[in-house]
Amino acid sequence: MRKTVGKAAIRVVIIGCGGMALHHLRGMVTRKDVNVVALVDPSRRSIDTMLDEYAEAKQRQPDAFDSLEAFFDASPGGADVALIASPHVFHHDQTVQCLQSGLDVLLEKPMVTTADEAANLIRVRNDTGRLLVVAFPGSLSPAIRQASQMIADGKIGKLVGISATVWQNWATNTANTWRQQFSLSGGGFLFDTGAHMLNTVVDLAGEEFVEVAAISRGSIPGVEYSGVVIGTLKSGAVVTMHGCGETIESCDSDIKIFGTKKILLTGVWGKSLDIQADGDVVATTAQMQTPTDVWDQFVLVRDGLIENPCPPEVGLRMARLWDAIRQSAANNGLPTSLQQTM
Repeated sequence: MRKTVGKAAIRVVIIGCGGMALHHLRGMVTRKDVNVVALVDPSRRSIDTMLDEYAEAKQRQPDAFDSLEAFFDASPGGADVALIASPHVFHHDQTVQCLQSGLDVLLEKPMVTTADEAANLIRVRNDTGRLLVVAFPGSLSPAIRQASQMIADGKIGKLVGISATVWQNWATNTANTWRQQFSLSGGGFLFDTGAHMLNTVVDLAGEEFVEVAAISRGSIPGVEYSGVVIGTLKSGAVVTMHGCGETIESCDSDIKIFGTKKILLTGVWGKSLDIQADGDVVATTAQMQTPTDVWDQFVLVRDGLIENPCPPEVGLRMARLWDAIRQSAANNGLPTSLQQTM
C-alpha cells in the first residue's frame, strides 16, 4: 500500500458541482484536514450553490473555474486530489488529465461508460503511479468487504446464485436533467442509481460474467427507466438483477447471495449484512465497524492504512458487464457473450 501520510490539509479540486458534489462538499467545508481549493463547472449557478455552503459556514471560499483546463492553467500543482463528480461521459478524459497532472482521484460512479475507457484508466493509473478510487459506497462498505471475503474464502460453500434488486422514483426525480440525456449520461436508471447494483454484484462475485441477457424499457432512446438482467458467472453461478426506476417515492435495494452452506443478505450500498446458515430459522446480523463515508475511506486508502476496496479493476468488470447489457437489450434480450464485447 502506498503511504502518503502528512500533516498538511489535503488540497482538493472538485470537478462537477451538481448534487453528488454538494453531498461530498457538505462533509468537507468545516474539516481542518481538507482544503477545497477550487470548484470546476461550466455552470456558474451550480458553483454558486456550492459557494453558498462556505458563506453559511463563514469559511473562506475556494476559487471557481469554468473548465478543468482553466484550473490547471491558473493553478499548476495547486491540488493534491481531484474529486470528479461530473456527468458520466466526462469521467474518462477528466480522470486521465488529473492523473497525468499528478493528482490522486476519487471518481464518482459509474467509473466510465465503456470497457475500453476502463482499460485505459488502468493503464494511465499504472503509468502515473497515482491513486484512483471509484466512489461506490457498496465496495467501500465493511458489509460488502466482509461478504466478498466470505465468498472468496468459500465460507458460504459453493456460490450458486445472486439475486439483486434496486428501486427508486428515478424517472420523475431526474426528469429534465442531464441524467436523462444519453449524450451526457451514457444510460438511464440501470447506469445511474442501478450502477450501484451492477458494481456491488460484480464486486461480490469476484469473477467475470460470461453471458448476459437483458431487457430494458424507457421512453427516451438509450435511457432506460427499468430493466432486468440475467447472467452466468465463470463459475456457473446464476445472477439476476432487476432495476425499477419508475416506482413510488423511494430509494432502496436488496441483494441475496446463495451458497451451498450459507445465504447472505445485504444491499447495493452495503448498509448491513445478515447471515443465515443451514439450520438457522432466521438470519443473524453480522457485527462490524460502523461504515464511514466515501471521503474518509478514500483518505484511509491514500494514507496507506487500507487496501483500495474499489480500484479501476472493479470498474473494468462492471464496464464489461454494462457493454454486454446494452448490446443484449438492443437485441431484445438476445443472450450476449462478454467475450464478444471485449
